[in-house]
Amino acid sequence: MKHSRPDVTGIRRPRVVVVSPPFLSHAQPLSVLAGALARAGCEVYLATAPPFASLAEAAGVRFVPLTVTRNANTGVARNTRQGAREAERLEEFLAATRIGAVTTLLTQARHRGEDLLAAPSAVLAELRNLHARLSPDWYVVDQLSYPVTLALHCLGLPYATFCPGHPTYVPHAPEALFGVPHAWPEAIRPDEERLAELRRAAQAAEEAFTARFAEVARAHAPGAPDPGRAFALASSHAVAFAYPPFPWLPERPRGATAFLYGGHCSPPGEPSPGEAWEAVVRRLRTVRRRLVLVALGTFLSARDDVLAVIVRGIRSHVPDAAVVVAAGDRAEALSPLAGPDVHIADVVPQRWLLARADAMVHHGGNNSFTECVASGTPALILPFSSDQFSIAHDAERAGLALCLDPSRLTPRAAGEALRELLAKAPVGLPGWTAEVRRRGPDWMARRMARTMASATAVRA
Repeated sequence: MKHSRPDVTGIRRPRVVVVSPPFLSHAQPLSVLAGALARAGCEVYLATAPPFASLAEAAGVRFVPLTVTRNANTGVARNTRQGAREAERLEEFLAATRIGAVTTLLTQARHRGEDLLAAPSAVLAELRNLHARLSPDWYVVDQLSYPVTLALHCLGLPYATFCPGHPTYVPHAPEALFGVPHAWPEAIRPDEERLAELRRAAQAAEEAFTARFAEVARAHAPGAPDPGRAFALASSHAVAFAYPPFPWLPERPRGATAFLYGGHCSPPGEPSPGEAWEAVVRRLRTVRRRLVLVALGTFLSARDDVLAVIVRGIRSHVPDAAVVVAAGDRAEALSPLAGPDVHIADVVPQRWLLARADAMVHHGGNNSFTECVASGTPALILPFSSDQFSIAHDAERAGLALCLDPSRLTPRAAGEALRELLAKAPVGLPGWTAEVRRRGPDWMARRMARTMASATAVRA
């Protein structure tokens, strides 16, 4: 067996492989956690798709190429090179977001097998080969990398789970279904008939996933324990959530598993993106007193209609605010809206800009949500899909943000909401900002490393 090199004290450092799917919104926080694990005394490898090798370098850890799904997103979904079927599913998803919440969630449920469980046997073979080369002491796996979790289960290898989204991505009870929001924001309340339809679709997807898990386990590890509910399969040692410890979140069963609420997964410091962006902010601050950042994530930046509504709403109802818009592949289409008070780019240095913005408009993705809380930035949330509805609910309940329905958004509603946020910061923001800053990636890494050291010692 290969062992990690000892440090200067002669103590062998545990070797850890952090596995990420090929999505920037997942690889970025996992690379930050990888860097924190290195600071906690581990020898760390980031295993993900080759386009993300630079994230490993920035985090100060080693890189190993590993592709765990055909689906991918290297920063702007529509600009990412991928297969025809993957591109087709993306367009179906975007079309569904134009209709509304339940239609979008039903589309995601229909796509779930292709998106999240492609080629599990091939992934298992890749993990077996990687383990033979590196012999890590333990792994960290993204909760949504279901074929990786299944492979580690079948191979009997110790791992910790990192949940990249809302904590209910790891179902807490038999009645909790992956893909059905545990709560909804005030602006989006589907009727019971549509919710029942969604629950049926989510139940069918879970049964199909669970059957596939069992089939793969029987073929590759007949002596291993039954994996059970597919979406509930997670580490029995440590599950880390990059999420605030809100008191109303579903309770977890008491037992051996350590559930770690890390608050956020932003790096300790964010370097300047360069003089060009410094100049953009200086220019916008010269013409307007306030600055609003608008970013709907790496997939939903394609919704240029919503981006245009937001910009028009700010111009007409918040005249003292300038705007930075992350428009992805729609930057050119939105260029007519650019001006002295509006800067439009394909991608933006979001974490750096948050320290300079007075408010942000985002889609309720976990990275954007927790980055806003950690930076103390008021937010207007427009949830479209996935766990964004649960996150928007929590943000409203905690007094951290306002929420509107993007499928019914008007310039007036967007402008008035931002005017309210800029006039008076949400009441819960100071307290929760202080709380999540006390946590963060280093807090998670230290506790994860201690928990896994105890688990692997018992195993040995």
